Amino acid sequence: MPPSTDLSGLPDLRRVGAHPDHWYPVALSRKVRRGRTYATAFAGERIALYRGESGTVHALEDRCAHRQVPLSMGVVEGEILRCCYHAWAYRGDGRISQIPYLAKGDGRPPRGVRGYAVREAYGLVFVFPGDPEKAARTALPELPAHGSPKYRTMTFTRTVRCHYSFMHENLLDMNHQFLHRGVVGKLHPELLGHRTDGRSVEARYLFTHTGGKRNRSAGLLAGEGIGGSASSDVMTIRTQYPYQTLDLVPENADHPAFRLWAAYVPEDAEQRTCRAYGLLMIEKPAVPAALHVAWPFIRRFAERVFAEDRMAVEAEQRAWDEQGEDRNHEVFPVILDVREVLRANGVPLRSRPAPCDGALPGHPHGPGGPGPSTAPPGG
Repeated sequence: MPPSTDLSGLPDLRRVGAHPDHWYPVALSRKVRRGRTYATAFAGERIALYRGESGTVHALEDRCAHRQVPLSMGVVEGEILRCCYHAWAYRGDGRISQIPYLAKGDGRPPRGVRGYAVREAYGLVFVFPGDPEKAARTALPELPAHGSPKYRTMTFTRTVRCHYSFMHENLLDMNHQFLHRGVVGKLHPELLGHRTDGRSVEARYLFTHTGGKRNRSAGLLAGEGIGGSASSDVMTIRTQYPYQTLDLVPENADHPAFRLWAAYVPEDAEQRTCRAYGLLMIEKPAVPAALHVAWPFIRRFAERVFAEDRMAVEAEQRAWDEQGEDRNHEVFPVILDVREVLRANGVPLRSRPAPCDGALPGHPHGPGGPGPSTAPPGG
């Protein structure tokens, strides 16, 4: 049996699952269209989203209680979802409302399927995959910059083939800037300090551009104008379980030029693939039209940086898969701390049967719907 500990003798973090008692984004709101279904997943649990006639989004276990056919293949009628096979109808809470061919007195199943608590915020659909009784008293993440007239939000979503912990480590450890040398030039990150508690880790870096060619969009994103300049910026990154945030404050500024919120939602039961959701909130310049013109270039820049990060974390996951254990020789205190936070707040992975090949998570049913690895970014 593969080792369950890493080189430090601690439990192998890549065998720790994301705790389900939190709100997790599982779709872009605009992808869940009125009267249509949308297939998604959390940690091997297939979830069928559908938006009823009223505009309300419902989330059900993605299987019919009758023959286990995915409900995401079904038909929306008003506020109910009808299975495409034998037309069993389900309410938004998962209870069966109709079995059309049964006569009075015929036996009926005692229950339907699981219904998930669901909320919409920030242009995302969130579900609560954990204890239903905790959903009402668990707050959604707070994003004060989202919707602020001072900021404009760019939304990203991508499938990344790695354990979610690699994503937390990648963003918190800014010592990897050599990876992005072709995009941002030569950046010197200096750790100003970090702190941790039972649920969070925060690191502050001073970034200095020391040479090389810098992408013009990086300059505008950092509040330095399209041309960029040789400035020093303070970047604060925080893992507040299970989410991450990043704020960048340019030199001589008193508020962030941009703020990032990110969540990494495991899709498969082994949690070796996650769906990354990011909300990049960019401060509007004195001339708002400048940001409008630069918007596609900023997106291209951000996508390129993310693509390089994804290449690295997926390579880390492949090494773990090949070796059957975590052989990382980690020395950076910030990463040692975030690993402990992720271990302490996660749950042991549970083995589940491999899902059948129906709709892929993130694949809306209907002609021409893109799969999770080919869908364009949101926003």
